Amino acid sequence: MNATFLSTNRLWAYLQMMRPANIVTAWADILAGFAASGAVALLNIQVLGWLLLATTGLYGGGIVLNDVFDAELDAQERPERPIPSGRASRQGATLLGSALLVTGVVAAAQVSLLSATLACGIALAATLYDAVGKHHPILGPVNMVTTISRGEVHGAKNITGIIALLLIGLVIAGLLSLGLLQDYQVLAALPFVALFAVRVLLPFIKAVREPKPEQIRIAVKAGVLSLIVLDATVAAGFASLPYGLLVLSLLPISMALAQIFAVT
Repeated sequence: MNATFLSTNRLWAYLQMMRPANIVTAWADILAGFAASGAVALLNIQVLGWLLLATTGLYGGGIVLNDVFDAELDAQERPERPIPSGRASRQGATLLGSALLVTGVVAAAQVSLLSATLACGIALAATLYDAVGKHHPILGPVNMVTTISRGEVHGAKNITGIIALLLIGLVIAGLLSLGLLQDYQVLAALPFVALFAVRVLLPFIKAVREPKPEQIRIAVKAGVLSLIVLDATVAAGFASLPYGLLVLSLLPISMALAQIFAVT
């Protein structure tokens, strides 16, 4: 009984490191890409399946290796995480993260050489970010756009939150500017833009007013999960309102998983 419990607990720890709620947001990225590329009309299920597997491996592998490289820091700041708590080994996490990245690249290669090349670039960028870039004051945020998440443990300066708000404003402006494209249905996208703005701006404004760790974690979580809303916006604009709603249907799934597994 004890052996079975320990085995289950260990498997659960490795699953925690993969951040399942975040992986769902990566699926939304693929669906949005299908819309923007015009592939929705073709609806090649096989290609879609390979790409969903690819993004699962690349995102999951990158986030697991994040915990590997942060093991010593987490032992001080987040001892409850799988590796510092002893529920998962650093070696096991390294093998898991590497296997996931390889799976992502191999899956992408089933689609095209371009997909494989992009997957290799993503795997490399994620690994470099985890190992080196994350803690660099400039390279880190540029590499993975993680400005405000730096304050999740010790809080952040007001200027950091203001920069994050400005970046969010640029994202919203970018979504609206897609309406300049001939094949983009801006009216179909507008409800999703409004939802995205509400979901992201409110917690980030609160984090700027109170740059405490807990408020920053709430803002970061909202930002990560709202990537699905952003993708739904793009999907609705390039495909249709129903397709945008299909992508948006991933949001409650991701939110439910976020109640079980950590997002950051």
